[in-house]
Amino acid sequence: MNQLKSLTLLLLWMLCAPLMSVAHAQSATTPSPAPYEALAEILENEQTRTQLIEQLHLLSEQQKLPASQTQAAQGSPAASPSEQTGEPSKTKQLADTTRNIAGDMGKQFHSLANVIQSLLMGDIDGDNGNFKMSKFVSASINLGLVIIATWVIFWLLRRLARPIFTRLSHWSRHSESIHEHNAVTHNDKATNEANSPNKTPVLRLVVGVAVAAVVDVLALGLAYAAGSLIATFVIGQTGELTTQASLFLNAFLVIELLKAGLRVLFSSGYDGLRLLPINGQEARYWNRWFALLIGLVGYGVMVLEPLVNINVSPTLSQAINTLIMLVAFIYAVIVILKNRLRLRRAIRLQAEKSTLSAGQFSLILLSRTWHLIALAYFATVFVLTLLSPAEALPFVLYATLKTLAVIVVAILLSTLLSQTIGRHINLSDDLRRKLPLLEPRINSYVPTALRFLRILIVSMAVLLVLNAWYIVDLNAWYESEAGGKLMSKVIAVAIILAVAALLWVLLASLIEHKLNPETGSGQPSARAQTLLLLFRNALAITLATMTFMIALSQIGINIGPLIAGAGVLGLAIGFGAQKLVQDIITGVFIQIENAMNTGDVVTLAGITGTAERLSIRSVGIRDINGTYHIIPFSSVDTVSNYMREFGYHVGVYRVAYRESIDAAIEQLQLAFDELAANKDMKHEVLDALEVSGVVALADSSVNIRVRIKTTPGMQWAVGRAYNRLVKQYFEQAGIEIPFPHSTVYFGVDKAGSAPAANVQLMEQAVELAATEERQAKPLSVKLKAKSSAASNPSDDAPMTTTTS
Repeated sequence: MNQLKSLTLLLLWMLCAPLMSVAHAQSATTPSPAPYEALAEILENEQTRTQLIEQLHLLSEQQKLPASQTQAAQGSPAASPSEQTGEPSKTKQLADTTRNIAGDMGKQFHSLANVIQSLLMGDIDGDNGNFKMSKFVSASINLGLVIIATWVIFWLLRRLARPIFTRLSHWSRHSESIHEHNAVTHNDKATNEANSPNKTPVLRLVVGVAVAAVVDVLALGLAYAAGSLIATFVIGQTGELTTQASLFLNAFLVIELLKAGLRVLFSSGYDGLRLLPINGQEARYWNRWFALLIGLVGYGVMVLEPLVNINVSPTLSQAINTLIMLVAFIYAVIVILKNRLRLRRAIRLQAEKSTLSAGQFSLILLSRTWHLIALAYFATVFVLTLLSPAEALPFVLYATLKTLAVIVVAILLSTLLSQTIGRHINLSDDLRRKLPLLEPRINSYVPTALRFLRILIVSMAVLLVLNAWYIVDLNAWYESEAGGKLMSKVIAVAIILAVAALLWVLLASLIEHKLNPETGSGQPSARAQTLLLLFRNALAITLATMTFMIALSQIGINIGPLIAGAGVLGLAIGFGAQKLVQDIITGVFIQIENAMNTGDVVTLAGITGTAERLSIRSVGIRDINGTYHIIPFSSVDTVSNYMREFGYHVGVYRVAYRESIDAAIEQLQLAFDELAANKDMKHEVLDALEVSGVVALADSSVNIRVRIKTTPGMQWAVGRAYNRLVKQYFEQAGIEIPFPHSTVYFGVDKAGSAPAANVQLMEQAVELAATEERQAKPLSVKLKAKSSAASNPSDDAPMTTTTS
């Protein structure tokens, strides 16, 4: 049992209570013939007519006198202030009301006992004086035949309509099962779109229930017409519809219409035609009890009571009516107390599922007090039925029907909204390809929009319910100046918010369309991406500010002081945050001059890296080590951008002094030719090799500089590939690339000759090396150089070390 079930059951009880006394209201407002006959006799007699006229004149003169003179003339003591004003105190009114209710009920039951006793003893002719048992029995038999014929025809018609109900139930249940199956087993959007008609099972359920209700009402109308024809032309006097048959047929039409409404909510035989999401057992239970109550009370007060009033005794009919109402009230109290805990748990469960804090609090409060509200309602209806049935009962009946209709429609609307937009909005594949962020953007607004619509539905439902009970007069409030202004302001603010949201979605989608390389004019440039992203942020801030200010102005708040205050605050911030202002101004001019864009390799404030983020105030750079730097524009004096139009790889290559310069340049050209022919690099090289020639005669090398023109950002990759090829070609040509090394010089003697160095191989080292070689271990050879005393250089020949 859920919230829908709980509220609907409560309101159905509210519907049954006033309905059961409508006939009592009719009988209470219809005076008996006795007072009219007495008044006619008084007016026919001249003496009594004269006395009546004199009495009326006396009463008129007493009404014209002040209250004090009237009391003095009557010799009565001074009245209390409440009695002087003609308005007794509330306590006295309550006491009088309670006494009158108890007295009336006692009199009615006493009269009922007397009438029943007289009937049993056979000494009553009825209050109307024309009761005849034979006539009553004949009328009862004819009425019974009409009842049997009407019910048989209605049963046959519903039996014939059963295949229609079965097909409608299957259609509705099949759509729900498809939807549940797709929700569980198909997660891809294409499948969901293919089954888009099944996304709103509540809509199909409502359509199926509406069609079934039309068929049910059509069968009821045909049965009513057939019963009228049978009662007019077959049973009783031909061509005349008796009062008894007319009473039954009218009651049959009204009561069965109410039962048809019950079948809409509690269809026990067709699960697909039941608005309430409860199981079949619960539906049969509540449908049986409500149908029994409506049938008993309806036929009792609309058929039995008028028949007894016409044929037997008005006193007996009033007593029967009061007895029926008392039994119904006791029955309602028993059912409420019996289901108190069940409905409390069901409402509390719905409160736990609620996403709104206000709704959760309201449901928790309702779960604790619903039975008290229901008991108070039925007690009030019962008292009004006894006190003023002619005025109170029609009002209670219509107000209850309006309340029931408003709440059911509100719950159905909320459920329909949840099933249509509450889950996920899927766009077409082509639209998702063009605007990939549009679908998540729209779906991000769905929870807020759904919450707002639910609050609006609940508010409207509460106002309509209060209007139905005349607690709030919506028509008068709307026609008043305050109500008209408030409604116009609410509508204006809602339109402003809707237009702002629509503008944001359209403009953001347009920017997204320009940024998407698959749509628009192709891949946007880095500058276009940066400017569009900055424009989107500025658009969001501007649109939010303007919407807020316009909404405040529509509410009635003067935004002039707010604008002036914002100007003064901006001036103060400008003076106090000069660095921030400098950041923004410098950033604006950097973007206007297209100094850099997202993805460019730049050097700012001594830091070289890739610009990953550009805002109006700062730039985020990630260097080659992966460190992310945030540099304010105020600290940027120079922007070095390596990504404009083209780049150059500048290489300086060193060769030994003994190598031929022309041969080295030739090898450099051959390496470039192979680079330009490479399939991965040929598209990155934009021009022929530029050889600047010898740029320096260094200490140990001759430096030759070349330059290769490349696409922007590829100069480093081209340079690495070219260096690899230069190394290979120099090795093949035997061109030495100088590198730092050391030379050991033993010196010379005075004659200019240098003795040879005596190098001996130790036997132990040879044996060890052979052993290690046999064991497949790395060879380790230890060399030892010895020099004899005769071959040692002289003391004046020093040993030197040179480096080339």
